[in-house]
Amino acid sequence: MSLFDEKVKALFAEHEALITRKNEPVSQSNGIYTRYKYPILTAAHTPVFWRYDLDEKSNPYLMERIGMNATMNSGAIKWNGKYVLVVRVEGADRKSFFAVAESPNGVDNFRFWDYPVTMPDDVIPATNIYDMRITAHEDGWIYGVFCAERHDDNAPAGDLSAATATAAIARTKDLKTWYRLPDLKTKSQQRNVVLHPEFVDGKYAFYTRPQDGFIDTGSGGGIGWALVDDITHAEITDEKIIDLRYYHTIKEVKNGEGPHPIKTPKGWLHLAHGVRGCAAGLRYVLYMYMTALDDPTRVIAAPGGYFMAPEGEERIGDVSNVLFANGWIADEDGMVYIYYASSDTRMHVAVSTIDKLVDYCMNTPEDGLTTTASVETLKKLIDRNMKIMK
Repeated sequence: MSLFDEKVKALFAEHEALITRKNEPVSQSNGIYTRYKYPILTAAHTPVFWRYDLDEKSNPYLMERIGMNATMNSGAIKWNGKYVLVVRVEGADRKSFFAVAESPNGVDNFRFWDYPVTMPDDVIPATNIYDMRITAHEDGWIYGVFCAERHDDNAPAGDLSAATATAAIARTKDLKTWYRLPDLKTKSQQRNVVLHPEFVDGKYAFYTRPQDGFIDTGSGGGIGWALVDDITHAEITDEKIIDLRYYHTIKEVKNGEGPHPIKTPKGWLHLAHGVRGCAAGLRYVLYMYMTALDDPTRVIAAPGGYFMAPEGEERIGDVSNVLFANGWIADEDGMVYIYYASSDTRMHVAVSTIDKLVDYCMNTPEDGLTTTASVETLKKLIDRNMKIMK
């Protein structure tokens, strides 16, 4: 065996050891969910044959030819008995693309399919696409709704950072062949758009996040709701805000729906992200709320504060101090696998149950929006516990 072949063999061995490493639950827990010790996907988890030219003649020094920078913001679905993520993979060239990774147990041994997703373009091709939400809809299709980013041609000459965002829509039957539908038409820019899994009044329902610009929400008031007659030519003419932003909260700057909600006997469970400004920049955390089964726009539970926030090494990465989730899987046994990215760099999993998440939502006090209200809420809990402790 040549030295080159030995190096190639070592690359594959190191990669296999990484992706087959057993993940371990973290013992310390808040009783709501369990984090796991290792990230489930990193740039190093991408296949060796994506990154290296394995031909000694064209790559005698065995250099990495196509660099991978991050794996993040993944849609999720249980598919053919496997836990499947549609991962946002970002190359060293800053372009994101989708790739499918699957695991037999949901917490480790995630392995990418050989080829990335070939996503057809819309009429106007996008420069970058990312952050797909996966919805197995009752119409029989699996939909992917994701952000399509293009340069804002109305920007002043020389401004190469100005961009526009639209909600792109594609659908599939097998996660391999994707059929692109026209981008969602709305009055404002849209990111973090999510398709509800059921028809509502015979129409397709979307969770939206209207915003005035690519980054700033401006007059956008929070997470919206809209109905669409025809998803093959989806157009929103009327939006209703169902989850508002508030001053001096975890979602004062902006908020957005994560994955599509999970249906439970007591209501729809929602996972979302909230953003606030601080001295270190924007801080992204995850929070939850619930809406009524008979009216998905009516909030019935809104626990105060964040559900998850970046901890330890999760706080460090390309865009630090960020947690973002757009995928979770509810198993038939009631287990829930929450797939979240940290700092736009890597993917993690946390595990809970339907019962725990419903209990958390229904019995965690709401944010009273003032210090006085927070203290009074705390005193009530202390009073109850004092009686128990006597």
